[in-house]
Amino acid sequence: MKQILMTVLALIFLTSTAFAQSKKILYVPMDDRPCNLYQVAQVAEKLGYELLTPPEGMIGTKGFNGDPDKMWIWLDENAPQAQAAVIATDSMIYGSLVGSRLHNLDAETILERAQRFKTFHEKFSYLPIYAFGTIMRTPRSASSSSAEPEYYKEYGAKFFNYTVLLDKQEMGKLSSGDKKKLKNLEAEIPKEYLDDWFKRRAKNSDANELFVEYTRAGIFEYFLLGCDDSAEFSQTHRESRRLTKLSSDLGKTVVQITSGADELGMLMISRAINRDRNEIPFVSVMYNAGKGAETFPTYCNEPLGVSIDAAIIAAGGLKIPAHERADLVLAVNTRENGKTFEAAVAKKNKLKQRADIKTFINPIKNFIKKGYPVAIADVSFSNGADNALMKQLQRNDLQYRIKAYGGWNTATNSSGFVIGAGVLTRFMNDKDIAELLTTRYLDEWAYQANVRQEIVGASYGLTGEGTPMDLKDKLQPLEQLLNEKMCDFAYKNLILPKNWRLENLQFNLPWKRTFECNSQFKLVD
Repeated sequence: MKQILMTVLALIFLTSTAFAQSKKILYVPMDDRPCNLYQVAQVAEKLGYELLTPPEGMIGTKGFNGDPDKMWIWLDENAPQAQAAVIATDSMIYGSLVGSRLHNLDAETILERAQRFKTFHEKFSYLPIYAFGTIMRTPRSASSSSAEPEYYKEYGAKFFNYTVLLDKQEMGKLSSGDKKKLKNLEAEIPKEYLDDWFKRRAKNSDANELFVEYTRAGIFEYFLLGCDDSAEFSQTHRESRRLTKLSSDLGKTVVQITSGADELGMLMISRAINRDRNEIPFVSVMYNAGKGAETFPTYCNEPLGVSIDAAIIAAGGLKIPAHERADLVLAVNTRENGKTFEAAVAKKNKLKQRADIKTFINPIKNFIKKGYPVAIADVSFSNGADNALMKQLQRNDLQYRIKAYGGWNTATNSSGFVIGAGVLTRFMNDKDIAELLTTRYLDEWAYQANVRQEIVGASYGLTGEGTPMDLKDKLQPLEQLLNEKMCDFAYKNLILPKNWRLENLQFNLPWKRTFECNSQFKLVD
């Protein structure tokens, strides 16, 4: 008996030692954009975790929707060296997020690929699977047609309005005037386009329904399902209601359906790391004066407070009311009237301090004075930072005294990513935190809120083929301008602590479009 006990203890010791030495997590992102891949890996590596990701030629990228069959082989080959798996279901079925919107797969192929999760779990039952996916988005108009079927260019707005009315109809909120509009829209959109769009959505929804059942069966340790670009009423919201009802018995600590997409990978990596460390981070939330948690942001299908509460749970955390007991105090920059604007609109996104910025900055200063770890979710604007807020962070020497920042795409992208990364910063040193903050400031403030508009404007003045969403032969001169503008902005606006300095700043447009920028740099003593 003693010998058996010693053997068991030895195995436990060897297993835990190997775990501590390797700390590898299988990570299949939605695609290779920086927000889904590099920036997530950057956070994890600060804590000694290596994210094993599929190589080029498998993972989705611009112009290539990914190769699910090869990624399944890659997962099997690499699973033995990992301690957890964080997997985008969209990638493993359709190849990528964009692939889920454009595929022509039959239902049998989708089901077969979905069932591979069960086989994978049976083969590697010791490996917790943190899965995340999306409910297909419902864009408002043809402006998003680059990642939609070709017919969306002409009929996108009608598709959106049609599904708004369908959603309202199911919820018993359709007026007599709406009924006439619904009938007219159905007649105006060609039947073959409606059939194509709704059949694709139905197949995607069926796969998500299966994943809910897999979570119920214990195949997934956790399943996080995001509503991609959506609205209060839309087809995305309509499908989410059905799936929420289906999963209602499981509880939010097992499965969640919420707004968002590109932040989901960061949240699941955060959850995997917190579970590995046996940590449950406490998070308190402070909203700016006004609507606050009741803000209903653009591109979202639920109030902001609901999304933030969901993100805290998804990251493995617990929301508490007491700021003094929190491992992270999340300060949320919202407008008093609950409206959100686009950061690219210069007349709205000015440097001049607004009254609502003053009411936001003062409590942050007090929190930091008391030694509270503060993170900022900057959601006053979509697709970029609030210039007025960023200027006040600079003037009050707060840029590098907070722990985390997020203000890039949708409100849930910003708040979700900063929660996922922010709850992990308590295990990091000051330099690691400064590097992560610098990445966010370069992305959200320098590029998204300011330089991007200059790059877009310059693209129209260049000869040759190319548009802001597909730069083609305009890419090289615009990337040269990008580097000049970004370096200039960084050196003028980022005030680094402890005499640290930035070196080797390099910037590129990884998807050959102006929507996102990849920033590389070295922070030196």
